[in-house]
Amino acid sequence: MSTNEPAANKRSSGKKDPAPSVEPTPGAGRRLAIDLVLYTGARIALVIALAAGIYLVGRAVGIDVPVLVAAVFAVIIALPAGMLLFKGLRQRVNVGIATVDAGRKAQRENLSSRLRGEDGSDK
Repeated sequence: MSTNEPAANKRSSGKKDPAPSVEPTPGAGRRLAIDLVLYTGARIALVIALAAGIYLVGRAVGIDVPVLVAAVFAVIIALPAGMLLFKGLRQRVNVGIATVDAGRKAQRENLSSRLRGEDGSDK
């Protein structure tokens, strides 16, 4: 068992975690869900606004732009634009995911220690 531990430590120490270190907090899943709904809604609203803009500009200059074509171009334009425009929301979602993940990891470690017969209250 001790021969595998250094290999596991090498793998975990060589891996760099880009997410900030966060502590598990109660209610993190609810905040994450709210942030995800806001971020998704903002991105969808951006696609709709861009599609409407493309369609209306086309009509204003006398070109009949099909709605489907306007929607496809809007999605293509909104992909990078949404990442730039909604950077704060995206970062909140990333922190929320990291927080929920930290909570799940702590619960999993607690369960593992209890299954091994160790007292989880020592930590």
